[in-house]
Amino acid sequence: MAKPAQLLNIEPANELKFLGPFRTAVASYMRLTNPTDHDIFFKIKTTAPKKYCVRPNCGLLEPHESQEIAIVLQPFIFDSNEKNKHKFMVQSMVKPDDEEINLEDLWKKYPEKLMDSKLRCVFECPLDSNQPAPVAESATVAAPPNSKQSAAAASNDAGAQFANAQFNAMSNEDEQKSEASLLKEVKKLRDNESVLRQENLQLREQIIQLHMQVDGRAKEQSSAATAAKSVPVQSVPVHYQNPYSPPPQLARNPPLELMYTVIAAVVMGIIGILIGKVMYSEGNK
Repeated sequence: MAKPAQLLNIEPANELKFLGPFRTAVASYMRLTNPTDHDIFFKIKTTAPKKYCVRPNCGLLEPHESQEIAIVLQPFIFDSNEKNKHKFMVQSMVKPDDEEINLEDLWKKYPEKLMDSKLRCVFECPLDSNQPAPVAESATVAAPPNSKQSAAAASNDAGAQFANAQFNAMSNEDEQKSEASLLKEVKKLRDNESVLRQENLQLREQIIQLHMQVDGRAKEQSSAATAAKSVPVQSVPVHYQNPYSPPPQLARNPPLELMYTVIAAVVMGIIGILIGKVMYSEGNK
Protein backbone atom coordinates (compact mmCIF):
# COMPACT_ATOMS: atom_id res chain seq x y z
CA MET A 1 0.00 0.00 0.00
CA ALA A 2 1.45 3.33 -1.10
CA LYS A 3 1.93 5.97 1.53
CA PRO A 4 0.17 9.34 1.13
CA ALA A 5 2.14 12.24 -0.26
CA GLN A 6 3.84 14.64 2.11
CA LEU A 7 1.66 17.70 2.82
CA LEU A 8 4.30 19.74 4.62
CA ASN A 9 6.64 22.04 2.77
CA ILE A 10 10.21 21.21 3.87
CA GLU A 11 13.12 23.59 3.33
CA PRO A 12 15.61 22.31 2.28
CA ALA A 13 13.79 19.51 0.56
CA ASN A 14 16.52 16.93 -0.10
CA GLU A 15 19.68 17.49 1.93
CA LEU A 16 20.99 19.16 5.06
CA LYS A 17 24.37 20.87 4.74
CA PHE A 18 26.80 21.12 7.65
CA LEU A 19 29.80 23.41 7.15
CA GLY A 20 33.01 22.49 8.96
CA PRO A 21 35.41 22.47 10.61
CA PHE A 22 33.74 19.97 12.93
CA ARG A 23 35.94 20.42 15.99
CA THR A 24 32.95 22.20 17.59
CA ALA A 25 29.21 21.74 17.30
CA VAL A 26 27.78 22.79 13.93
CA ALA A 27 24.14 23.73 13.38
CA SER A 28 21.90 23.46 10.37
CA TYR A 29 18.29 24.56 10.10
CA MET A 30 15.15 23.13 8.57
CA ARG A 31 11.82 24.92 8.11
CA LEU A 32 8.49 23.10 8.10
CA THR A 33 5.38 24.85 6.74
CA ASN A 34 1.79 23.65 6.84
CA PRO A 35 0.06 24.98 3.69
CA THR A 36 -3.22 23.16 4.39
CA ASP A 37 -6.30 24.02 6.43
CA HIS A 38 -5.75 21.10 8.83
CA ASP A 39 -3.64 20.62 11.94
CA ILE A 40 -0.66 18.38 11.17
CA PHE A 41 1.55 16.54 13.65
CA PHE A 42 5.23 16.12 12.78
CA LYS A 43 8.12 14.05 14.07
CA ILE A 44 11.80 14.05 13.04
CA LYS A 45 14.03 10.97 13.12
CA THR A 46 17.66 10.34 12.25
CA THR A 47 19.87 7.34 11.61
CA ALA A 48 22.46 8.70 14.09
CA PRO A 49 20.50 9.91 17.15
CA LYS A 50 23.61 10.07 19.36
CA LYS A 51 25.40 12.49 17.01
CA TYR A 52 22.59 15.03 16.54
CA CYS A 53 20.47 17.21 18.76
CA VAL A 54 17.13 18.21 17.22
CA ARG A 55 14.93 20.94 18.74
CA PRO A 56 12.04 20.58 18.51
CA ASN A 57 11.90 17.00 17.32
CA CYS A 58 8.08 16.76 17.30
CA GLY A 59 5.07 19.02 17.54
CA LEU A 60 1.89 20.32 15.95
CA LEU A 61 1.62 22.75 13.05
CA GLU A 62 -1.61 24.68 12.76
CA PRO A 63 -2.94 25.71 9.33
CA HIS A 64 -0.48 27.97 7.43
CA GLU A 65 1.99 27.90 10.33
CA SER A 66 5.77 27.53 9.99
CA GLN A 67 8.28 26.06 12.42
CA GLU A 68 12.07 26.30 12.30
CA ILE A 69 13.93 23.18 13.38
CA ALA A 70 17.48 23.47 14.74
CA ILE A 71 19.70 20.45 14.04
CA VAL A 72 23.04 20.48 15.87
CA LEU A 73 25.82 18.11 14.85
CA GLN A 74 28.10 17.09 17.72
CA PRO A 75 31.89 17.54 17.30
CA PHE A 76 33.72 14.67 15.60
CA ILE A 77 36.86 13.91 13.59
CA PHE A 78 36.07 14.55 9.94
CA ASP A 79 37.46 12.21 7.34
CA SER A 80 36.79 13.17 3.73
CA ASN A 81 37.42 9.61 2.58
CA GLU A 82 34.72 8.21 4.85
CA LYS A 83 31.32 7.87 3.23
CA ASN A 84 28.57 9.71 5.05
CA LYS A 85 25.42 7.67 5.65
CA HIS A 86 23.60 10.01 8.02
CA LYS A 87 20.00 10.70 7.03
CA PHE A 88 16.93 12.39 8.47
CA MET A 89 13.27 11.54 8.08
CA VAL A 90 10.35 13.96 8.57
CA GLN A 91 7.15 12.10 9.41
CA SER A 92 3.78 13.83 9.52
CA MET A 93 0.10 13.03 9.94
CA VAL A 94 -3.12 15.04 9.78
CA LYS A 95 -4.65 15.39 13.24
CA PRO A 96 -7.74 13.17 13.63
CA ASP A 97 -10.91 15.16 14.25
CA ASP A 98 -12.88 12.50 16.06
CA GLU A 99 -10.69 11.83 19.10
CA GLU A 100 -7.99 13.03 21.44
CA ILE A 101 -5.01 10.67 21.56
CA ASN A 102 -1.45 10.71 22.84
CA LEU A 103 1.11 11.72 20.23
CA GLU A 104 3.17 8.54 20.62
CA ASP A 105 0.08 6.34 20.34
CA LEU A 106 -1.05 8.26 17.27
CA TRP A 107 1.89 7.07 15.13
CA LYS A 108 1.23 3.47 16.14
CA LYS A 109 -2.54 3.59 15.69
CA TYR A 110 -2.61 5.05 12.17
CA PRO A 111 0.52 3.84 10.36
CA GLU A 112 -1.30 3.95 7.03
CA LYS A 113 -1.76 7.74 7.38
CA LEU A 114 1.93 8.47 7.91
CA MET A 115 3.63 10.80 5.45
CA ASP A 116 7.42 10.86 5.36
CA SER A 117 10.24 12.66 3.60
CA LYS A 118 13.92 11.77 3.70
CA LEU A 119 16.88 14.12 3.68
CA ARG A 120 20.54 13.16 3.52
CA CYS A 121 23.31 14.94 5.38
CA VAL A 122 26.16 16.63 3.50
CA PHE A 123 29.41 17.56 5.27
CA GLU A 124 31.42 20.35 3.67
CA CYS A 125 34.81 21.02 5.20
CA PRO A 126 37.64 23.11 3.68
CA LEU A 127 40.77 21.05 3.07
CA ASP A 128 43.83 21.79 5.18
CA SER A 129 47.07 22.57 3.38
CA ASN A 130 48.66 19.44 4.81
CA GLN A 131 45.63 17.23 4.13
CA PRO A 132 45.71 15.27 0.89
CA ALA A 133 42.85 15.66 -1.49
CA PRO A 134 40.38 12.78 -1.62
CA VAL A 135 41.09 10.22 -4.30
CA ALA A 136 38.70 10.58 -7.21
CA GLU A 137 36.51 7.65 -7.95
CA SER A 138 37.56 7.84 -11.60
CA ALA A 139 41.12 6.90 -10.63
CA THR A 140 40.02 3.47 -9.47
CA VAL A 141 40.29 0.47 -11.71
CA ALA A 142 37.90 0.85 -14.58
CA ALA A 143 35.27 -1.76 -15.02
CA PRO A 144 33.17 -2.56 -18.04
CA PRO A 145 30.25 -0.21 -18.61
CA ASN A 146 27.62 -2.83 -18.08
CA SER A 147 29.16 -4.06 -14.84
CA LYS A 148 29.41 -0.46 -13.58
CA GLN A 149 25.74 0.20 -14.20
CA SER A 150 24.66 -3.05 -12.60
CA ALA A 151 26.95 -2.43 -9.63
CA ALA A 152 25.59 1.12 -9.23
CA ALA A 153 22.01 -0.12 -9.41
CA ALA A 154 22.74 -2.84 -6.89
CA SER A 155 24.50 -0.33 -4.65
CA ASN A 156 21.54 2.06 -4.82
CA ASP A 157 19.08 -0.73 -4.02
CA ALA A 158 21.24 -1.95 -1.15
CA GLY A 159 21.65 1.62 0.11
CA ALA A 160 17.91 2.21 -0.04
CA GLN A 161 17.19 -1.03 1.79
CA PHE A 162 19.85 -0.25 4.37
CA ALA A 163 18.47 3.25 4.91
CA ASN A 164 14.92 1.92 5.28
CA ALA A 165 16.15 -0.67 7.74
CA GLN A 166 17.98 2.01 9.72
CA PHE A 167 14.94 4.26 9.78
CA ASN A 168 12.72 1.42 10.93
CA ALA A 169 15.19 0.34 13.64
CA MET A 170 16.40 3.81 14.73
CA SER A 171 16.37 4.70 18.39
CA ASN A 172 13.68 6.98 19.78
CA GLU A 173 15.67 7.72 22.93
CA ASP A 174 15.73 11.49 22.42
CA GLU A 175 12.06 11.56 21.55
CA GLN A 176 11.13 9.40 24.53
CA LYS A 177 13.13 11.67 26.86
CA SER A 178 11.37 14.70 25.45
CA GLU A 179 7.94 13.14 25.85
CA ALA A 180 8.80 11.89 29.34
CA SER A 181 9.84 15.40 30.36
CA LEU A 182 6.60 16.78 28.90
CA LEU A 183 4.58 14.21 30.84
CA LYS A 184 6.43 15.16 34.04
CA GLU A 185 5.69 18.83 33.42
CA VAL A 186 2.01 18.06 32.80
CA LYS A 187 1.83 16.00 36.00
CA LYS A 188 3.56 18.75 37.95
CA LEU A 189 1.14 21.35 36.60
CA ARG A 190 -1.82 19.15 37.51
CA ASP A 191 -0.48 18.70 41.05
CA ASN A 192 0.00 22.46 41.37
CA GLU A 193 -3.52 23.00 40.09
CA SER A 194 -4.89 20.58 42.71
CA VAL A 195 -2.98 22.35 45.47
CA LEU A 196 -4.24 25.74 44.30
CA ARG A 197 -7.81 24.47 44.26
CA GLN A 198 -7.51 23.21 47.85
CA GLU A 199 -6.03 26.52 48.96
CA ASN A 200 -8.85 28.34 47.18
CA LEU A 201 -11.45 26.23 49.02
CA GLN A 202 -9.76 26.92 52.36
CA LEU A 203 -9.70 30.65 51.65
CA ARG A 204 -13.39 30.58 50.76
CA GLU A 205 -14.22 28.78 54.01
CA GLN A 206 -12.21 31.32 56.00
CA ILE A 207 -13.96 34.19 54.23
CA ILE A 208 -17.37 32.65 54.99
CA GLN A 209 -16.42 32.23 58.67
CA LEU A 210 -15.26 35.86 58.85
CA HIS A 211 -18.53 37.03 57.30
CA MET A 212 -20.50 34.98 59.84
CA GLN A 213 -18.49 36.43 62.73
CA VAL A 214 -18.97 39.98 61.46
CA ASP A 215 -22.71 39.41 61.00
CA GLY A 216 -22.97 37.92 64.50
CA ARG A 217 -21.21 40.88 66.08
CA ALA A 218 -23.37 43.32 64.15
CA LYS A 219 -26.52 41.54 65.34
CA GLU A 220 -25.30 41.59 68.95
CA GLN A 221 -24.55 45.32 68.77
CA SER A 222 -27.93 46.10 67.19
CA SER A 223 -29.78 44.00 69.79
CA ALA A 224 -27.90 45.72 72.64
CA ALA A 225 -28.71 49.13 71.21
CA THR A 226 -32.37 48.16 70.86
CA ALA A 227 -32.50 46.91 74.47
CA ALA A 228 -30.90 50.12 75.75
CA LYS A 229 -33.49 52.20 73.91
CA SER A 230 -36.38 50.14 75.27
CA VAL A 231 -35.43 50.52 79.04
CA PRO A 232 -37.36 53.53 80.65
CA VAL A 233 -35.48 56.25 82.48
CA GLN A 234 -35.95 55.80 86.25
CA SER A 235 -36.62 58.79 88.49
CA VAL A 236 -34.09 59.89 91.04
CA PRO A 237 -34.83 58.23 94.42
CA VAL A 238 -35.82 60.32 97.43
CA HIS A 239 -32.78 59.33 99.38
CA TYR A 240 -30.44 60.61 96.70
CA GLN A 241 -27.60 62.58 98.19
CA ASN A 242 -25.55 65.16 96.42
CA PRO A 243 -21.92 63.98 96.37
CA TYR A 244 -20.73 67.56 96.85
CA SER A 245 -22.74 68.13 100.07
CA PRO A 246 -20.93 67.78 103.46
CA PRO A 247 -21.34 64.61 105.47
CA PRO A 248 -24.34 64.46 107.79
CA GLN A 249 -22.23 64.48 110.91
CA LEU A 250 -20.58 67.74 109.83
CA ALA A 251 -23.84 69.59 109.20
CA ARG A 252 -24.46 72.73 111.29
CA ASN A 253 -26.73 72.61 114.38
CA PRO A 254 -27.99 76.19 115.12
CA PRO A 255 -28.91 75.75 118.86
CA LEU A 256 -25.64 74.11 119.71
CA GLU A 257 -23.70 76.79 117.87
CA LEU A 258 -25.55 79.55 119.77
CA MET A 259 -24.77 77.92 123.09
CA TYR A 260 -21.08 77.73 122.22
CA THR A 261 -21.12 81.42 121.28
CA VAL A 262 -22.70 82.47 124.61
CA ILE A 263 -20.22 80.43 126.64
CA ALA A 264 -17.34 81.96 124.74
CA ALA A 265 -18.69 85.47 125.31
CA VAL A 266 -19.07 84.82 129.05
CA VAL A 267 -15.56 83.49 129.31
CA MET A 268 -14.17 86.46 127.41
CA GLY A 269 -16.13 88.80 129.70
CA ILE A 270 -14.75 87.18 132.83
CA ILE A 271 -11.22 87.31 131.45
CA GLY A 272 -11.72 91.01 130.63
CA ILE A 273 -12.93 91.78 134.13
CA LEU A 274 -9.98 90.03 135.73
CA ILE A 275 -7.52 91.85 133.52
CA GLY A 276 -9.20 95.19 134.34
CA LYS A 277 -8.95 94.56 138.08
CA VAL A 278 -5.31 93.68 137.85
CA MET A 279 -4.51 96.80 135.90
CA TYR A 280 -6.50 98.97 138.33
CA SER A 281 -4.72 97.61 141.38
CA GLU A 282 -1.34 98.17 139.83
CA GLY A 283 -2.25 101.77 139.04
CA ASN A 284 -3.16 102.56 142.68
CA LYS A 285 0.12 101.35 143.88
